[in-house]
Amino acid sequence: MSKKILVAYFSASGVTRRAAERLAEAAGADLFEIRPEIPYTSADLNWMDKKSRSSVEMGDPSSRPAVAGQVADMEQYGTVFLGFPIWWYTAPMIIRTFLESYDFSGKTVIPFATSGGSGMGKTVEDLKACCPEAAFRPGRMLNGSLTESGLKKWIDEMKE
Repeated sequence: MSKKILVAYFSASGVTRRAAERLAEAAGADLFEIRPEIPYTSADLNWMDKKSRSSVEMGDPSSRPAVAGQVADMEQYGTVFLGFPIWWYTAPMIIRTFLESYDFSGKTVIPFATSGGSGMGKTVEDLKACCPEAAFRPGRMLNGSLTESGLKKWIDEMKE
């Protein structure tokens, strides 16, 4: 099994993208952006509107927004750091689409998230259900406060 590392992330506003870029650099990892086939508009992301696209998706456990593009040769990665913003106390539904699109057997998945206020909650448990064949490590909030040395320390801890 290869030891290559992938940092795959979904970012609606750019906050998670910045965390993913910093993490990929610290880990010497490849970077993949999980982009929705239909990009989100600011109206889609209005969580105050119960009819907004993101509210409707998060209210429907079977929702699986389509992903544009795919990881080339997912088999080469042994570890996947998976980043996303916290929406409604869990990962956006597009993360489930991503996890269900690949065979994660024998891979280690390490979630990381960004949020304006909430923590990871039951996110890791929610995601494990999408790919039970993966080995999940505890998730972590990366809200921009970690230094490069802090990121490298966390990466090393996750490899153990």
